[in-house]
Amino acid sequence: LIYILQWIISPYVIDAMYKVRPADPVNYSWLHQAVKDISMRSGIKTPRLMIADISIPNAFAYGNMLTGYKVAVTRGLLSIMPKDEVVAVIGHELGHIKHKDVAIMMIVGLLPAVILWIGEYLVRWGWLFGFRRDRDSLSPLAVVGIGALFLLIGFLLNLGVLYLSRLREYYADAHSALSIPGGAKKLQRALARIMLATGWLSKRGINPGRYSQLKMLFIEAPEHTITSYTSDINLVIEEIKSQKPSLLHEIFSTHPHPAKRFRFLDKLYRESLPHM
Repeated sequence: LIYILQWIISPYVIDAMYKVRPADPVNYSWLHQAVKDISMRSGIKTPRLMIADISIPNAFAYGNMLTGYKVAVTRGLLSIMPKDEVVAVIGHELGHIKHKDVAIMMIVGLLPAVILWIGEYLVRWGWLFGFRRDRDSLSPLAVVGIGALFLLIGFLLNLGVLYLSRLREYYADAHSALSIPGGAKKLQRALARIMLATGWLSKRGINPGRYSQLKMLFIEAPEHTITSYTSDINLVIEEIKSQKPSLLHEIFSTHPHPAKRFRFLDKLYRESLPHM
């Protein structure tokens, strides 16, 4: 019941947390048109376009069947990015809506949460009521052991949820690359700008982590940043692609490592070229 309630009210919570408002149809007419065009090509109902009044550059899709689906871009993203790259970001977010990722991640995230809750309850019960043990009751130590097993299973399932989250990001990247002319390269540049600008904000004392409560929704994790001495975005992309992801970092991340994403987008770009 708690998780159903959370699913119902979460869009309103997101609106409040990230200061989200509807995008002005006059000032952002070009972006409204892009959302409409890509939605039509993708065979989905056009979601509402929103602006999140926060400084970090990012974007996200959210909503449910009751509130309707929405796609939001932040004030920070619009301030650093040319229009064609913003459209590529929109293509990624509409991919999440087309693939029903919001609902899928909510459902799969429910199972480990329930198992972890059961495990925590059993461990606490075993310790708190161990002194009441009698011959016919289950050993408190056994209860603690069963609870610990549930906690381990919940932890492993959470790793599975994170893996699925990373996989859905690849699917959304592919949607942008395939639904927008030159989408793969445009999305690469957009992601690089997000990482670069987020790094600049961090150096200025603005903590992007303050907005990371729902980072699974974001197009790029706030902790993925880069500090570069060049403003040439193509050189920044090559710098990111040269990075070697850590396995430990990868398995605990909601998003693929940027180097892997960029190589994946390179592959999609090469496949889109006409064969001679």
